[in-house]
Amino acid sequence: MYKLLIVDDEPTVRFGLRTYFDWASYGIEVAAEADDGDVALEVIDRQPPDLILTDVRMPNMDGITLSRLALERDPGVKIVFVSGHDDVDYLKSAMKLSAVDYIFKPVNLQELSSTVRRVVEELDADRAERELRREMQEKLKEGLPLLREKFLLSLIDSGAPKNDLRERIDFLGLDLPDDAGYWALVVSVDDLAEVAASRSVRDCQLLWYAALNVCQELIERHIGGYAIENRQGEFVGLLRVRAAGGNASDATEALIALAADIQANLQRWLKLGVTIGIGDRANDLCELPRAYKQAAEAAERKWYLGKNRIITMDSLEISAPEEEGWSKHAPEQNERLLAALKAADEARLAELLADVFANFARNRRDGLKYGRSVCLQIVLAVGQLLLELGAQTPELEASEAKLWSTLNEQETLGGMRLLLEAHLSAVCGRIRDKRSSKSLNVVDRVKTVIEEKYADGGLTAAEIAKEVYLSPTYVSLLFKQETGQTVNEYLTEVRIEKAKTLLRDPKYKFYDICYAIGYTDPSYFTKLFKKATGVTPSVYRQNHA
Repeated sequence: MYKLLIVDDEPTVRFGLRTYFDWASYGIEVAAEADDGDVALEVIDRQPPDLILTDVRMPNMDGITLSRLALERDPGVKIVFVSGHDDVDYLKSAMKLSAVDYIFKPVNLQELSSTVRRVVEELDADRAERELRREMQEKLKEGLPLLREKFLLSLIDSGAPKNDLRERIDFLGLDLPDDAGYWALVVSVDDLAEVAASRSVRDCQLLWYAALNVCQELIERHIGGYAIENRQGEFVGLLRVRAAGGNASDATEALIALAADIQANLQRWLKLGVTIGIGDRANDLCELPRAYKQAAEAAERKWYLGKNRIITMDSLEISAPEEEGWSKHAPEQNERLLAALKAADEARLAELLADVFANFARNRRDGLKYGRSVCLQIVLAVGQLLLELGAQTPELEASEAKLWSTLNEQETLGGMRLLLEAHLSAVCGRIRDKRSSKSLNVVDRVKTVIEEKYADGGLTAAEIAKEVYLSPTYVSLLFKQETGQTVNEYLTEVRIEKAKTLLRDPKYKFYDICYAIGYTDPSYFTKLFKKATGVTPSVYRQNHA
């Protein structure tokens, strides 16, 4: 039953509300009455109600003040105001206090019934939510009893305690027989930093709790044993291998089937990708630290074998690269990378990066850590190159800043390589664009010089290069590359076009035109003009004058 407190300074109103309405049919008990707000507050402190039905205007403490103080004590209490029609300003204040509703005097029982029904629905919803929260908290507390968890963690950390081992196992109710062998299985969440960053602390805890339950349920279904959370994103399975019945091959197949089932269910239900490492069999509980260490090492090798895998000690030996071929990352390799960037040669850049990461993979002990360090060095060197070339942009600067954090979060060489390749590709494109823009600028300056000085008979490619403050060889190569013409071919083209314009006007003498466009030998000019147009200057004039 929900408890109701009726507050009104008029006895007849209190009597009517208490007597003429069937509160019990709504699951409500009239727990107390008060004739003023200050009296009601004392009642609330002694016996907190679920619902307060209060007048707005009262002599000592009005309903608004009472409600504010009541909500401070219990934010979940429901408040319904009873007021006269002239209490509009009071009711505006009431609504600001998140009151459930208000009813005008004289009270209409049908209206009161509708309001009470809605209040009870809200109270029921609040109660259901509290009950659900309580049940979830109890399940969370009961899921991994502290003593069991501490004991199982000690088994993989320092081994089984020699004293009173069997007594402690029996006391904790664990099924860890003496005549069994054991396996350790490590479930490592892939992309842990990304998974954790996208959730609140509470959501992370619920996720790990759910993942642990999935592992435990499947272990019990397949083989038998226990799942524990060793650290954030790592779950350990301690699996029993009964001495009687079955052979080693069957047990191995069952273990692989369990790992595959864990992997599939975590992905299906929780959208978690995991890498699972499996150590060699332990003959008894005392060998569990060795078995766990092997399983953890196998799971860690995802940095070069890849994520979302099941890795056993056997597959580790077969798949691991040879460490003998590993060598330190030399400064010359960075220089070659920077040279490929300067040349905007993406094919060469990809080839060099492939060599760099292939070398990382040969370092079986510290490949991931060492590779991360070298990648950060490369990012720093590339940033310096951009500054030297004046090619840095806000976008590339932001990309570089992001790389410093995301590279540290990567769990595989493949992940680091993808990030670095994307950044270097963007840098390569920026340098290519800047170089093209510079080339076009030089070409435009050369054309401007020719337009202004074509009449100078001594104008040569060397003189033009001097005008644009560059070497003749560079100007000639760049102009040819960008336009398809040599500098002299373009100079001749400009002069011929100027000659055509002058030939259309009869007032200009032929030899004057020749000198005006930079030629001192009329016969040489005639030869060039005919070669360019197919006709002599005189014929061109006859046809166009």
